Amino acid sequence: MNPERIFDEFPAPSYRGNQRDALGDIRDAFAEGNDVVLVRAPTGSGKSLLARSIAGCARTPDEASPSDATGAYYTTPQVSQLDDVAEDDLLDDLKIIRGKRNYSCILPGETNTPVNRAPCAREKGYDCSVKHRCPYFSDRAIASSREIAAMTLAYFMRTAGSEVFRKRDCVVIDEAHGLAEWAEMYAAIDLNSRTVPIWDDLKVPEMTGVDRAVEYADRLQNVCERRKDDLIVEQELSPEEVAERDRLQELIGELDWFVEDYRDSQSATTWVVDQPDGEGGAITIKPMNPERYLSHTVWDRGNKFALLSATILNKQAFCRQVGLDPANVALVDVGHTFPVENRPLYDVTQGKMTYEHRDDTLPKIARTVVRVMQEHRGEKGIVHAHSYAIQERLADRLDEFGVGDRIRTHGKENRDAELESWKASDGEEVFLSVKMEEALDLKGDLARWQVICKAPFLNTNDSRVAHRLEEGQWAWYYRAALRTVIQACGRVVRSPDDYGATYLADSSLLQVFDRAESDTPPWFTEQVEEMSRPDLPEFDPRSASRSAAGADAGATRRGRSRGSGSLGGSGSRSADGQTATGQSSGDGPSDSSSSGGASSDGDSSDGTSTGRKSPMADVWDVE
Repeated sequence: MNPERIFDEFPAPSYRGNQRDALGDIRDAFAEGNDVVLVRAPTGSGKSLLARSIAGCARTPDEASPSDATGAYYTTPQVSQLDDVAEDDLLDDLKIIRGKRNYSCILPGETNTPVNRAPCAREKGYDCSVKHRCPYFSDRAIASSREIAAMTLAYFMRTAGSEVFRKRDCVVIDEAHGLAEWAEMYAAIDLNSRTVPIWDDLKVPEMTGVDRAVEYADRLQNVCERRKDDLIVEQELSPEEVAERDRLQELIGELDWFVEDYRDSQSATTWVVDQPDGEGGAITIKPMNPERYLSHTVWDRGNKFALLSATILNKQAFCRQVGLDPANVALVDVGHTFPVENRPLYDVTQGKMTYEHRDDTLPKIARTVVRVMQEHRGEKGIVHAHSYAIQERLADRLDEFGVGDRIRTHGKENRDAELESWKASDGEEVFLSVKMEEALDLKGDLARWQVICKAPFLNTNDSRVAHRLEEGQWAWYYRAALRTVIQACGRVVRSPDDYGATYLADSSLLQVFDRAESDTPPWFTEQVEEMSRPDLPEFDPRSASRSAAGADAGATRRGRSRGSGSLGGSGSRSADGQTATGQSSGDGPSDSSSSGGASSDGDSSDGTSTGRKSPMADVWDVE
């Protein structure tokens, strides 16, 4: 890698903000011999342009011997980020490759068939006459030969060991703050009727511990091997059988990795097993501290690494979580260029939104949202609801208040379509969102305000979270929540001349700021220190609704099917009726558990795609 080229590789005609200074600091960090450089760059820094400059410093074939690694990878866990790269003319020399399911077969009669279900996948020994023109294999060939290949983190991890995508000189990972969590999620093994094709034929014992799970994984692997062999000998398979074969092969690999890693006395990985319903029920096998997994899928894939994010909050803790030696890692801080007055935080806290306090707090937050809507007449806004249970109850309350004509919602299956529809709308509609705190660009009039109505604590019912808290890792817990809050605050202010207000409605958010104060970036500390109580209008729903017929419009919205954007259902159900999913969303610490945060830091011990525009839609869509 030649970091001296970093300025020459910058793809834009001019610098903005702190980009030039950032490139100089990154150059110096690599020149000092660091193998990994963490670039902590806030929203609006132009991280993609910085990433392109770094990737351009990779060794070229002309500078290398035949055995040397050359070129660079650009990867990100977020599909929307890759979409943005694809649409950016300044980044047109990054060749993007996606998973097979994103490409359609071009054979006659197969034009609606994804490549992973095409005749070449269905028929043994199939010799495709148009393979040289196949959109997937063409893109793959081009990406493998280009100096910079771009792909999702999932595809990148899955191609570890591939002869096509070998080790390169430089790897750039954008939005890298969640790398440890993504690795844990990707390495987790879900065994249930949806993920195990032969589930109905299995006798699933009770998992009394990890040793029992290893024994069962061994047996299940053999059963899957036999079924896969039965399919392989067939001359031709149906699309459903192809899907079964591919899933069995994937499952065999997952089980083999788990058994091998657990029996490796040198592995640092700890495994936990969940089986909520006991004997016969679904099983989830989850890794903790997946250093070995990341070593194989990421760290062995390059000589030098640049990891970019606004929210790598603690260098030492981050390095421990992903298996890096902090001595070989440099942190480059990029200053924020957005005026703090353009990104204000407002304290409108109404109490705790933990599960035991929610019945009292949520109605107060609903009233506060109405007052914020009154304040922002003529402007669009977004409410981060954290869970579908909260979203539904909040929408019900707002309907009862008569402001439903300004409210839009989404379900799990139509989030992409409803988000795009809301973004395309004019006026002052309010979007009640779930899990959209990241990878969402609401620049300009797309949104001028937002409400965070629950502190985004990790789910304490998750065995990995519970395991870490039992070890006293409260600093990690609060840091994870702070990271999501900072990401959320960046959704509505996207450039130095943009502006947007963020309203904090859950009093636990103030606790997050206090507990994670030492890990807060200076530019966000400035926002917190400038936070104030706003002078909102008195509660008057009629002045917040689009028309006097707001209640009727809201009733119409509530009566639509879930697929068209409604929360579903109708009738006179109480606005505060609790749903069965309420407890499973992760409610953060109760008062008693919060007091546990005073314990030691704890760090020393350290899907299916439903649309092309979702921030996370097919992040695991790989070959």
